[in-house]
Amino acid sequence: MADKHVDGPASGAPAATDPQEAPDGGVPPETAELQQERDDMYDRLLRKTAEFDNYRKRVERERREQADQGIADLLQDLLLVLDDFELAITADAARPQATKQTDSSYRKGVELIHAKLQDLLHRRGLRPVVALGADFDPNLHQAVSHEASPEHREGEVIGEMRRGYMMGDRLLRPAMVKVAKA
Repeated sequence: MADKHVDGPASGAPAATDPQEAPDGGVPPETAELQQERDDMYDRLLRKTAEFDNYRKRVERERREQADQGIADLLQDLLLVLDDFELAITADAARPQATKQTDSSYRKGVELIHAKLQDLLHRRGLRPVVALGADFDPNLHQAVSHEASPEHREGEVIGEMRRGYMMGDRLLRPAMVKVAKA
C-alpha cells in the first residue's frame, strides 16, 4: 500500500480552525508583538504631537515677545521726541510777550504736533505714570533728588523732571522725580 500524504483533519493531527488563534485559544505571539508595537507607536505619536504643540506655543509666545520688544524700543525713541516737544512748549511760555505774539501760529503748530504724537502713543497703549502728589514707588519712579518740605508728607513726589510711561502693565520708562523728606 502506498503512503498517501493527506493534509487536514484526516491526517490525524488536530488543525486550528482560525489562523489568528493560538492552539491554546489565546492570541498568537506574533499578533501580541504587533499589538505591542502598535501601542508603542501610538504612544510615540501622542508624545510627538504634544512636543510639537508645545514647540508651536513657545515659538508663538517668543514671536509676540519679540514684536512687543520692538514696539517698546520704538516707543522709547518716540518718548525722547515727546520730551523735546514738551520742553519747547514750556520754554516758549517763559519768553517775553511781544515775541510770543509774532510766533503764535508757530506755537499752535508745535502744540498740534505734540497733541497728535500724544494721541498716537495713547492709541498704542502708552499711558503716563502718575507722579505728582503720589507716594514714591521705586517700581514706577526714579528718585533724582530729595527735598525737605514741611507742607508735604514723607515720601510724597513733589516734582517731576521727566514723565514716566507704562505700556499696558509693563513699565516702559520710570518717572524721574523729586521726593519730599521730613
